[in-house]
Amino acid sequence: MSGMPRILIFAGSTRRESVNRRLARVAAAQATAAGAQATLLELADYPLPLYNGDLEADSGLPANALKLKEIFIAHEAFVVVSPEYNSSIPPLLKNTIDWVSRPLPEQTGYVPFSGKPAALISASPGFLGGMRGLRHLREVLSELRMIVLPQQVSLPAADKAFDSEGQLTDPATSRRLDDLLGELLAMSGRLAL
Repeated sequence: MSGMPRILIFAGSTRRESVNRRLARVAAAQATAAGAQATLLELADYPLPLYNGDLEADSGLPANALKLKEIFIAHEAFVVVSPEYNSSIPPLLKNTIDWVSRPLPEQTGYVPFSGKPAALISASPGFLGGMRGLRHLREVLSELRMIVLPQQVSLPAADKAFDSEGQLTDPATSRRLDDLLGELLAMSGRLAL
């Protein structure tokens, strides 16, 4: 890796008013300000069918799965902003990971993920900020050989956490996010040596 690290930032939600999508936009702006080359990915731009082994066997990987695989491979680190559904990972996010991790004849399914650092963030109107779902996401990404940072950011009362411009209203939360992004950039730099 040369120059600024390429950080892929995406939310596991496509809902228009998603607090996790708002938080992903803030993370992308803060990562750019910290010196990263941040790519804000909208999963709504890459619709996928539910993963089905028969569909894969009959038709191969969908075109959007192949595009996402290329995008994931092109980045050195990830920031995953995940809603919490019933204390776990939302289906959209899990389905995306499942398709991107499918092997191709010339590469294993680990290629888009292996050895790359990931920072985990969540937001929720509830008082836990979606943190319960992050432990499952951490397990999934670890199984894909990612280096998941121990530090994470959960944003409680997220429906009241943004101003009219989409910025975080709490300076302490903004600093926690800056700290997490700084650790991700530092880890990316160490892995590039």
